[in-house]
Amino acid sequence: MTAPVLHHVVCPGPAAAPGGADGHRMAYWQWGDTGNPHVVVCVHGLSRQGRDFDALARMLAPHMRVVCPDVVGRGRSDWLADAAHYQIPVYAADMLAMLAQLQAQSPITQLDWVGTSMGGLIGLVVAGQAGLPLPAPVRRLVLNDVGPVVQWDALQRIGTYLGKSGTYASLEQAAAAMWAVSTGFGPHTPQQWLDLSRHMVRPAVAGAPEGPLVLHYDPRIAEPFGALTQQAAEQGEAMLWQLYDRIEADTLLLRGADSDLLTRATAEQMVLRGPRARLLEFAGVGHAPTLVADDQRQAVVEFLT
Repeated sequence: MTAPVLHHVVCPGPAAAPGGADGHRMAYWQWGDTGNPHVVVCVHGLSRQGRDFDALARMLAPHMRVVCPDVVGRGRSDWLADAAHYQIPVYAADMLAMLAQLQAQSPITQLDWVGTSMGGLIGLVVAGQAGLPLPAPVRRLVLNDVGPVVQWDALQRIGTYLGKSGTYASLEQAAAAMWAVSTGFGPHTPQQWLDLSRHMVRPAVAGAPEGPLVLHYDPRIAEPFGALTQQAAEQGEAMLWQLYDRIEADTLLLRGADSDLLTRATAEQMVLRGPRARLLEFAGVGHAPTLVADDQRQAVVEFLT
């Protein structure tokens, strides 16, 4: 399969668009045999979207059903009526709604999770809480450059560009602007970066695909992010460690060796406690590995298959 199929699930909480009072729609991209009982959910980072996983999904799709959601406020999903709801608990609840819909369509007997940055934090909530209505326990968990301790300096760096989208005359111009704040992703060929950027933009004017482009996320996702204080972030670490320590899934921790968000010290703690993650680092990469490079993809494929 060379391209995924787009689906939507209706989740609790009003959307910003007129008529969205009864719920918001979350988009998700599905690869592979829709009847395959082995499902892996791949969840992107803070300002990204589900098509980030195209290269990985093509390798996984022959083995399992690959589901890549656009977290609400991003990609093809609705924007929320209240920006204060752009929070991890809402995102996790949306994932449960999606999994329930997938289970109703075709039963799931094995469930895996790949989460990059924010997607990994959502994975901590889903895999680290007993009693959630999952179709199956999370069997294998990939945490991509994220853990219970998120460095404050990295959050401040992300805050300098989050929600500050401009207007771009072309995809190439947008890709260049995104690369200026994304060099931590590590080496990419021009074509690889263009492919990653393609689904990050939308027409500035609906119905005018040849006109100027803007980033494909609600700039208001920056509001709750900007309201976070260092004290609140540090207080949240204890809760995240509790979630991590409860995880029973076999866990692979990926880390960019130059990451400013996940320190080596935190990664080493994650190897020693909770699910005792296996740690794999990628040289020359910061926050976060994009899972496009061959060695990054192969590590995930081998772990999940």
